[in-house]
Amino acid sequence: MPDRGGGPTGPRIRVGRPSRRVRTLLMTLGVLAVLGMVFTMFAGFWTDWLWYRSVNYSSVFTTTLWTKIGLFFVFGLLMALAVGFNIWLAHRMRPPLSAMSMEQQNLDRYRMGIAPYKKWLLLGITALVGLIAGASASSQWRTWLMWVNGVPFGQKDPQFKLDVSFYAFDLPWYRFLLGFGFAATILALIAAALTHYLYGGLRITSPGARATAAATGHLSVLLGVFVALKAVAYWLDRYGLAVKSSDFKATDSWTGLRYVDANAYLPAKTILFCIAVICALLFFATLWRRTWQLPVIGFGLMVLSAILIGGLYPAIVQKFQVQPNEQAKEAPYVAKNLKATREAYGIDDSQVTEYPGTSQTEDKTQLRDDVSDTASIRIMDPNIVSPTFQQLQQIRNYYAFPTNLDVDRYTKDGKDQDTVIGLRELNLDGIPKRNWINDHFRYTHGYGVVAAEGTSADAGGRPEFTESDLPSKGDLGSYEQRVYYGERTTTYSIVGGPQKEIDYSDDSGEKTYSYEGDSGVSLSNPVNRAAYAAAFSEPQILYSGAIGDGSRILYNRTPKERVEAIAPWLTIDGDAYPAVVDGRIQWIVDAYTTTNGYPYASRTTLGDTTADSLTATNDQRAVVAQQNQVNYIRNSVKATVDAYSGEVKLYQWDTQDPVLKTWMKAFPDTVQPKTEISGALMAHLRYPQDLFKVQRELLTRYHVKDATTFLSGSEVWQVPDDPTNKTGDAVPPYYLSMKMPDQNEQTFSLTTTFTPNGRDNLSAFMAVNADPGTEDYGKIRVLKLPTSTTAAGPKQIQSQFNSEQDIAESIRLLRGGDSEVEYGNLLAVPLDGGLLYVEPVYVRGGGLKYPLLRKVLVTYGGQTAFEDTLEQALDKIFGGEGAATEPPPGEDEGTGEDEGTQPPPTSDNPTVQEALNDAQEAFEAGQEALKKNDWEAYGQAQKDLEDALRKAEEAQSAEGGGGAGGGDGSPSPDASPSS
Repeated sequence: MPDRGGGPTGPRIRVGRPSRRVRTLLMTLGVLAVLGMVFTMFAGFWTDWLWYRSVNYSSVFTTTLWTKIGLFFVFGLLMALAVGFNIWLAHRMRPPLSAMSMEQQNLDRYRMGIAPYKKWLLLGITALVGLIAGASASSQWRTWLMWVNGVPFGQKDPQFKLDVSFYAFDLPWYRFLLGFGFAATILALIAAALTHYLYGGLRITSPGARATAAATGHLSVLLGVFVALKAVAYWLDRYGLAVKSSDFKATDSWTGLRYVDANAYLPAKTILFCIAVICALLFFATLWRRTWQLPVIGFGLMVLSAILIGGLYPAIVQKFQVQPNEQAKEAPYVAKNLKATREAYGIDDSQVTEYPGTSQTEDKTQLRDDVSDTASIRIMDPNIVSPTFQQLQQIRNYYAFPTNLDVDRYTKDGKDQDTVIGLRELNLDGIPKRNWINDHFRYTHGYGVVAAEGTSADAGGRPEFTESDLPSKGDLGSYEQRVYYGERTTTYSIVGGPQKEIDYSDDSGEKTYSYEGDSGVSLSNPVNRAAYAAAFSEPQILYSGAIGDGSRILYNRTPKERVEAIAPWLTIDGDAYPAVVDGRIQWIVDAYTTTNGYPYASRTTLGDTTADSLTATNDQRAVVAQQNQVNYIRNSVKATVDAYSGEVKLYQWDTQDPVLKTWMKAFPDTVQPKTEISGALMAHLRYPQDLFKVQRELLTRYHVKDATTFLSGSEVWQVPDDPTNKTGDAVPPYYLSMKMPDQNEQTFSLTTTFTPNGRDNLSAFMAVNADPGTEDYGKIRVLKLPTSTTAAGPKQIQSQFNSEQDIAESIRLLRGGDSEVEYGNLLAVPLDGGLLYVEPVYVRGGGLKYPLLRKVLVTYGGQTAFEDTLEQALDKIFGGEGAATEPPPGEDEGTGEDEGTQPPPTSDNPTVQEALNDAQEAFEAGQEALKKNDWEAYGQAQKDLEDALRKAEEAQSAEGGGGAGGGDGSPSPDASPSS
């Protein structure tokens, strides 16, 4: 209770008002917070500018920035003016306030409340809508640049006879302008109506007229503008029918006009356009008539017409004209869709030929020599052997290989050879001691290329390395081996300063290095250091003594990331791959130009179309911008990223692509001409996988050129599921050197198979020439099997492998103990009218956690072989000399012995006998290794055994006698079962 005495009271205490010191502190904290936010925004902008300048593509940054700024201010200002002017006009037209109704008396409080702040309120509202509209418009920078720089395609759509560029470049911009116009008109209408209501121009409950003449005229004009924009929308909708997507039973996604569109929707849109124009004129006429009677009637008629003409009439046409005779009605429009889709996806020149599916030669022995001439069969699966590369060539735990290796071509002894290749990249998880200095200063790069022959394995089932060890050495010669930019390099590094980097380690210890390139951004400037400390949320960058003169920060280090940042208008292929070119490791990145505005061409979603069993388990192989829906795609750019310097180069690959020409006008001097591609680089370019996957998906339906057949759906194919794993995803395409029936020699190719829709037998085989050094690079060949035959597809072949008793028993023995069996890529090769299937089988045996090649499965013409080597399997299939199928060596955990393996024979020749004694020792060492499940020692023993037998055979041959091994001069299969 308060003190009610009359004595003196103490000093009064003001409650609720902070002291001056507190107010000063709060104000200081507020200012610091604002400055912090401003500096953070500045840091993001400044570091972006520094990065683009460091890669010599500052023009991309400035062009994009100024385009966004221009769109922001122009459309933000237009929106602000549209709304602000109509608020000002409605306020100016307010009626004089006389006898006040209860409604107006209630509103008077609000009018009086905002009266002192009318100008500020007007500015605030216009600024808010301007900022929102400007931000939305700035996101349309791609649409603007394509419209202002668009070049013609030189092709016209079949309905309106307009160049394709109108749909690809012009129509999207017109639609944006139309949408902006609708938004501005609606916001202005709402703002004007509220202002008229607030100041008495519109009344709801007051007696008398509901609106003043001024308010009626003002709002009628705005409604007239809205209806006029609707008329423009109806007119543009006519052209939009050519790129409109809809469901159609002949295909999942149909683009373009169908019968009902051309004969119902198109005339309906024209009629509605005329009605909307008349209705808009009636609204404008209220400026003189001051009544809404006619405009309201006109607007009601327009809505009714939209329902009847635009909705009901097309439904009637579809029901009573199209459905009773669909094939005849739709066939002309299907033909247009077929033609446009094949052109838009580059499959119009696909060569589809009939293929019997069964061998035409009765004596299969004649085909044995044709196999090696037809294909260089790759038994090293790049998607399986990465752990083997890791175990045998990792060398240090802080190195790692990608999950999926790559296939390239390198010349050896004057002949191109399919090669499995991977880079020894930095693996931060393997650093012995994790801390900020080690993560970002000491361990900064990987080291060296590791490569192996794709068509062979050594005696132990390991890759035959052509480039290996640390530093790497082999067939690739001398090159810069340090890998500062790679697929696994996702964090920043600070290099070139006082802190030395770990280069690599050998028997003599760690080798140190200091980066000598000019990549990255210099941190010698304190402003730069502060900006990166803020941008990366890493304050140590600001004050660390490990940063000094010469320090540079490297980031955005994955090849796909760098190309996407430099060319944001490109869609990036999911698989960047390395190549040694002119003494440098170059990442090669395929990039695409796309649009969804190609008339009549069906759309596809890149993420769905390019998904397969590899992307399901490795998201690094996913295409960038995978959710984009496109109906036109070209591999228009080949990009390279230097693994040491990070230098990015873009080369024009498709010189005819109008989309690329448009972007080259928008960003001049960013893409180099095709003639700048060196011969050394050209030798390693290839046909990209993601484009191939898009094309094969389209060819499941669009291999058909006849509209009637297309409508019937009888020739629909599907991409089979990968039979070698259980993901249930599509089989990936495979690279290998082979020749199709109409080719004279092998070419590096990308291949796949098709099965009928809903069935597992083979319906077609597809290959594209992937070697740009040949004349018909990019030519798609499809071998179509007759529907009357039931050639086995991949799933049936895998099932056939697994169901044969001898093979099943051998697989069971391979899985003995804690071993795991992994199936490699199931390759299909056309041969003499039939299909030769080859599948390598790998085993992770005993304590070894990496796969070794142990068997090769081969089938042709209904015959199957399961042998230790590809040569033995082919010999068995085609009647050559080969051993019978036997259990694999040493996988029976009970004995650890291989019953089919016999000790080497003896000889009276001393030299031969000495070699055979060495072979005996190697044989016994191999058996001992098998008992211990030591696969590495076993492989070495098998190699020693093979060398000893070869030495004995050469010594015996020198005397004119037979070989110590097989009669053909090779070691006996019985003596070396895993060679």
